[in-house]
Amino acid sequence: MPSDERESDAPAPTERPGAERAGKPTRPPGWFDVTPSDDRSGGSGADSKAAATDAAASFLDGRRLVVMSNRQPYSHEYDGDEVVVNRPAGGLTAALDPVIQTVGGTWVAWGSGEADRVVADDDVVEVPPEDPAYDLRRVWLDEEQVDGYYYGYSNQALWPLSHSDTTRATFSRDDWKCYREVNELFAEAAVEACDDADPVIWFQDYHFGLAPQMARERLGEDAFLMQFWHLPWTGWDVFRACPQAEQLLDGLLANDLLGFHTAAYCQHFLDTVEATTDYDVDRGTRCVRQNDRRTYVRPFRIGIDADAQAAAADTDEAASFWETFADAHGLEDRRVGVGVDRLDYTKGIVERLEALEQFFETRPEWRGEFTFVQKGSESRSRIPAYRKVQERVEAKVADINSRFGTTDWQPIVYTTEMLSGEALAGLYRHADLCLVTSLRDGMNLVAKEFAAAQLDTTGVLVLSELAGASDELGDDAVLIHPSDTPAVADAIERALSMPADERERRMRGLREQVLDADVYEWIASQFRTAERIERPGPEQESAVDA
Repeated sequence: MPSDERESDAPAPTERPGAERAGKPTRPPGWFDVTPSDDRSGGSGADSKAAATDAAASFLDGRRLVVMSNRQPYSHEYDGDEVVVNRPAGGLTAALDPVIQTVGGTWVAWGSGEADRVVADDDVVEVPPEDPAYDLRRVWLDEEQVDGYYYGYSNQALWPLSHSDTTRATFSRDDWKCYREVNELFAEAAVEACDDADPVIWFQDYHFGLAPQMARERLGEDAFLMQFWHLPWTGWDVFRACPQAEQLLDGLLANDLLGFHTAAYCQHFLDTVEATTDYDVDRGTRCVRQNDRRTYVRPFRIGIDADAQAAAADTDEAASFWETFADAHGLEDRRVGVGVDRLDYTKGIVERLEALEQFFETRPEWRGEFTFVQKGSESRSRIPAYRKVQERVEAKVADINSRFGTTDWQPIVYTTEMLSGEALAGLYRHADLCLVTSLRDGMNLVAKEFAAAQLDTTGVLVLSELAGASDELGDDAVLIHPSDTPAVADAIERALSMPADERERRMRGLREQVLDADVYEWIASQFRTAERIERPGPEQESAVDA
């Protein structure tokens, strides 16, 4: 299955699930303040997960939730003649799964597993298999659709465009046709799963830029539609390079609530709407008005399951992996840096290696004393630009190791081996620094994974200022511009030479932020915001009238 990007607000209403509903609420005639800074419940672990479930249940109030994503939470594969279930190992699907298990509903996703059709009944399978709690509705795509919708328009048009890389963006008419067709298939599947008069659909990501409008046309204004766009939103002057810009905006503006990672992305989106359409953009309220309907645009900073990451770093498997890995590569008595990335041109991996090369060239005292571990994951290898990144990374690693390596030391340890979550957490825990050099990144969860796994609070995060995570982690990270090679080399030295008390202070700050603003808070804040949009209280209505 293709690998997606792994690769975020006022007090919650007191009404709990099961309370009597007073009919369909009227859409507010104006706007009330709903921002993430106002609606942070804090906490982590079981409390955070429960808060997300409570927020979803309170908003749904007995309605069925329909979630739509490209990647499915469970897939069925063949192991010999036996059908086995692959479960969510991490990321968004793993975080949403327990919430949807509690509130119930339907998850609409691409049925990509080789045995998915065998177990489906009318395209639906109940999950999880041992204790079914919700329906997984699979959408079937043929190779032509996968090539055009996923590898084509999603990842050779929208992906580079959203990362402000118009030179790589290609807008094939055939790919656009497939993208429309697949969005139509997903929208139809979602509508079929709706059995309420006022259903709720939550769309995930850039694969579904048209589906909200398609669903709206079928369901009408009583449906509540919400979407989170997991990529950056670029400036309007870049977005207008897309020949289908207006169609995509109309698709997204069919939502009642549209979420981005940061306030800057929200602003960029509103700039794009204002420059491209005749719709009324209210800058003060971050709202787009289309006749009687409004789309509220809000920032929600996605997090990780930080408690689970910390727990993984403290397992015997993590310790055993590190002991074996360190012994195999001679890392026991050396300082260690780590980078963990999909092999994607937006991640700045080649730029990172160039900075490491300059570091070893200009600071010979660190040769033999510091080793950098680069964990890469091949991604979207059907696309030539991704294959080129893989080739360039391998060539650069070989060049650096040939230039500076000795018989008992390699400056770069490069691996594309699949690592378990525990093994990766063990690598994070024992690293002295983590390098995140994204050229552009919606958020970047590696930075947060590293912080959560740093149980000993001795590591330093060197973070690109072009990653969305820099907005919330920048105070305690060492910020760099990934294309300023000498400055990145300086930052590596600074991180390695940083006094122990400063390292600990910075990492404690990072961990506090990451543990508090976890993925469950991201889920909860969106449902709280949705509830306030749909059912504003008396104080909010008074503020609107004023």
